[in-house]
Amino acid sequence: MTIHIIKAIFLVVVLSHVFSCSGQVKSKNKSSESQKVTLGKSVSKLDKQIWNIFQDSKANYWFGSKKSGLYLFDGEKLTQFTTEDGLPSNQIQGVQEDKNFNLLVHTGKGISKFDGKKFTLLNIVQSTDNEWKLGADDLWFANIDNGVYRYDGENVFVLELPTKDIEKVLGITASNTSYSPYAIAGMGKDKSGNVWFGTGLAGAFRFDGDSFLWIAEKELSRLEDGREPGVRSIVEDKDGNIWLSNIRYKYKITSENTYEKLPGINLSEHNVSIELPYYMSAVSDDKDNLWMVSFDEGVWKYDGEKLQQFIPKQDNKEILLLTIFKDKDGTMWLGTYDDGVYRYNGEDFEKFEVDQH
Repeated sequence: MTIHIIKAIFLVVVLSHVFSCSGQVKSKNKSSESQKVTLGKSVSKLDKQIWNIFQDSKANYWFGSKKSGLYLFDGEKLTQFTTEDGLPSNQIQGVQEDKNFNLLVHTGKGISKFDGKKFTLLNIVQSTDNEWKLGADDLWFANIDNGVYRYDGENVFVLELPTKDIEKVLGITASNTSYSPYAIAGMGKDKSGNVWFGTGLAGAFRFDGDSFLWIAEKELSRLEDGREPGVRSIVEDKDGNIWLSNIRYKYKITSENTYEKLPGINLSEHNVSIELPYYMSAVSDDKDNLWMVSFDEGVWKYDGEKLQQFIPKQDNKEILLLTIFKDKDGTMWLGTYDDGVYRYNGEDFEKFEVDQH
């Protein structure tokens, strides 16, 4: 079941206020800086399929769904935005904020800018000279068909990753793939500001503003048993090592164009049961612990020595997980395949419900 669902959702890139310790959330005082919106409709619940989570500079939460649009929680009320409000699609693949505090919403039909009053679909620039640059304020989005989008505050450029000899290095040919090996599965930035791109079959690429470092290893491509987990998440640990969607190995960058593969987590040393040691999403918390979300094997917390597993459940049924997000207070949130949103209460993950009374 796992690998079939992973393949099915592969091309959907996924990817605070003070809360009570119960499963419900209230704001003590509504922030005077809360974004004033005139669109959308008031709702009482989130959709079950919440695939990405974001918190803006004013501490508002935004929840992107698979097919029901975008939700805003401002600490008091929940508002839903759909194509009826100007979104180009109700499939939300990601949310970011630009330097001018506009919301950039990545949908199944393009990128839309929201200024608090209206959604505006951004024009795509077909760059003839492949405008690879790395500005401090640039935002990056996955483009399933053509690689990646780079938004510089004015234009959205279509970019393509460099072509590599993946047949020789990874044994991947165009004839034995059902999608582009370079299709983006995940993105991230390291502590030095370099941007990383994880692919479905071609490994991972780091762009430093001038050149690319290619990490091409078998564990980052098609596995020996035929599974294709993809490099969905990039996270840097406290020692500067890069973790690429698996716990078997970590990768140490030794120079601009070289790296060293190091052992990751030895599962035989931990009392944790993991069938597929690959994760969908990961973040580092304020104490430099790594939090990694697997699809159907829970959440793993790793402090460099101890590996702890959390299995969120609803009615004794394990929840299928897609993404993890750390808010401004350091609280961890989970977006799920079909059971809404979960929040960490300091001991475990519990269902997030909005209390509007």
